[in-house]
Amino acid sequence: MDQLKLLVIEDDVDQRDLICETLQDSFGTRVQVMPVGSRREALAQDVASFDLILTDYNLPDATGMELLAELRSRCSTPVIMVTGENVAQIAAEAIRKGATDYVVKTGDYLFTIPLVVQKNLTVAKIKRENESLRQELEHALQEVCDKNVQLEQSLKKVEELAATDPLTGLYNRRHFSKVLDQLFAEAQRYAKDMSCVMIDLDKYKQLNDSYGHQVGDELLILAGKVISANMRRMDVAARYGGDEFVLLLPQATAADAASAAQRIREEFKQASALLLARQEGVSMSMGVGSIAGNHPIHADQLVTLADSALYEAKEAGRDRISLSQGKAKQPITHA
Repeated sequence: MDQLKLLVIEDDVDQRDLICETLQDSFGTRVQVMPVGSRREALAQDVASFDLILTDYNLPDATGMELLAELRSRCSTPVIMVTGENVAQIAAEAIRKGATDYVVKTGDYLFTIPLVVQKNLTVAKIKRENESLRQELEHALQEVCDKNVQLEQSLKKVEELAATDPLTGLYNRRHFSKVLDQLFAEAQRYAKDMSCVMIDLDKYKQLNDSYGHQVGDELLILAGKVISANMRRMDVAARYGGDEFVLLLPQATAADAASAAQRIREEFKQASALLLARQEGVSMSMGVGSIAGNHPIHADQLVTLADSALYEAKEAGRDRISLSQGKAKQPITHA
């Protein structure tokens, strides 16, 4: 067990010796008692290193209250006021200003001191243990919070990975289908237009065979970057499969979508020429469908209309944008 350190502040030498002897007799080798006779001597000590402080109320260079205020500014060590002033008002003021107990020098007060000291040491120990438990609990709660944040981040990353095409960084086809249904339903609910652009790299297979799969992948990555750079915040783009991409534009007409598609075609052609180190870049064929222009009855039909327009662009010689002219077939009803 660690030895306890007690500081006794008493200007009367006889009283100081009696208090120190009483404490030493009561606690034996468990305590080390340091006696001083003034405020100056007391504050010359490392007061925070003591387990408990006993101080007289009347000192030659300060009152007990003044010393108590200075002690409280330096440490949280329990302080017991020992005085001949048997005045309830002084005792109450001492407690209010931070003393943990008050002993009056009257009668057999020396027999009382060891009991008061033991009580205050026990209370201080319980407070320290409670504070330690509180800190441990706060630390544990913080660790739980940190783990929850890490878990949320991990789950978000897993969700992003599950929804993202690993090569281009765009959404994958499965996630696009979920977003498509949601945005189509919102467009119908609020009577808003929405357009879909299907995009295909012209003669990609031949390029892949001629330049190799690594360059082929770089072309797909480049396409993803060009598409992303020409999207609005509300737009959704995905790699639909192979060298085919899809772009969904909420609250955009077919003309708006065609304009965005034209920018993508031109930028990709320029950027791919630099990538392949040749004068002519890779062209794109595109098909555009829209709710207002084609009146699809469900989300998949909007994509089908855009895909059909893409096929028309391919058939017409590639490197162009084709707007769907068709109307969605209405379901057959029987009388």
